[in-house]
Amino acid sequence: MKQVSLLEQAFSPGEVIERFTASHPDAGGIVSFTGQVRASDGCEALELSHYAPLTLPGMDALAEEALSRWALEGVMVLHRSGTMLPGETIVLVAAAARHRRDAFLAADFLMDHLKSDAWFWKREKRDDRWHWIEPRETDYSDLARWK
Repeated sequence: MKQVSLLEQAFSPGEVIERFTASHPDAGGIVSFTGQVRASDGCEALELSHYAPLTLPGMDALAEEALSRWALEGVMVLHRSGTMLPGETIVLVAAAARHRRDAFLAADFLMDHLKSDAWFWKREKRDDRWHWIEPRETDYSDLARWK
């Protein structure tokens, strides 16, 4: 089972994970990661924009790759776009597997790719001004682990 969504509205990570877990009763391990807008460093807002013809198909292909690399019962990738405030959820990935290691690896793989090899442009509002955010060197080295 695969669930991939690009959302413009807020969602409740707890409710989504609860539904995902209930839909995978044979999974021995479910791993999830929720990313949120940081409230530190004077962040007032985060904006994510994307190129629609590539974003959702790219996210779907990424989920398919995770399913092909590990023995998974299911995978979920939810990503927001638009303007978000500190504390709001940006991304949620989850992987369900019979054994925990596959679930951990798949979730880590998904996030490394979403963080630095995805189809989003990010900018952060600080001191009433917008600043573009580029992936860090560590984001690229995390991504290189999967090649």
